[in-house]
Amino acid sequence: MTIAPQCGYMGAGVVTDVKALEADIAFLGVPYGIPYAMGQSRSFGAPAYLREKSSRFRHALSGGYNFDFGGELLDGKDVRIVDCGDVPGDPLDVRGTVERATEIVATILARGAVPIVFGGDDAVPIPVVRAYEEFGPLVVIQIDQHLDFKDEVNGVREGYSSPMRRISEMEWVTQVVQMGQGGIGSALTSDYEEALAAGHLIFTDWDVHEVGMETVLAAIPEGADYFITVDYDGLDPSIAPAVSHPEPGGLTFAEAVALLRGLAAKGRIVGMDWVEFVPDHDLHALGAHTTGRLILNTINAMVRAGQFERA
Repeated sequence: MTIAPQCGYMGAGVVTDVKALEADIAFLGVPYGIPYAMGQSRSFGAPAYLREKSSRFRHALSGGYNFDFGGELLDGKDVRIVDCGDVPGDPLDVRGTVERATEIVATILARGAVPIVFGGDDAVPIPVVRAYEEFGPLVVIQIDQHLDFKDEVNGVREGYSSPMRRISEMEWVTQVVQMGQGGIGSALTSDYEEALAAGHLIFTDWDVHEVGMETVLAAIPEGADYFITVDYDGLDPSIAPAVSHPEPGGLTFAEAVALLRGLAAKGRIVGMDWVEFVPDHDLHALGAHTTGRLILNTINAMVRAGQFERA
């Protein structure tokens, strides 16, 4: 069982008994990953905040016309969308909390639904992608300002600086594509070199701006199952200001939409997570509204690609 929210994302119905889930798309909050220090993350409240602000899109599930894609969200198809609430957290059992997240995501997958996960900090993708062990192989697409390829920080190997290294070690992940990196973070030159040696494709924010998303998409394996992990600081702060340290650069709204639509067209999007959102920094709810529009574009692209067709 999960913890029920006051209202589902975009007004979707709430289902907390994931073992009885009947859905095509399931929103899920995972507020906690492995921390570097207790009480450090400012993103644990993001799932509740994003649900609250998603009321702006409450008409999407009831046939509202969307100018982003020139029609209704579900395009007249029978696509079942629910909100599964939040994974319970226990500060006295951190390992148990993330194992519970993996178990719940795996159950959602076993029930045939695509999870869309709201973190939490950037440690959250590790337990989420771990849930795909029986549901691979996967190509993992990361949007992030930082490389996130540290092996450990003060002995912690599953913190927010390490998700892409831990994910690259999972046997069911066949390719990692990283984009949006810019400036300087905690990564050493050796981390960058080791990520390249592991076979990662890395496109900086400048690469994306200069060559265009069409060229980036062409480098991504076709016909694959894609898991997308979005750290908000990989988006330009003009559309996603609600991060701990906003920096200029990052993907624009148009580039992000082109990526999400392109992935839905060339393969299957089998999951997403959205991490490192700091509600206290969200100017005029802009980051929350950006999230909603990107998710709506993603769902519509999946629908139009026929991903939810049933015999």
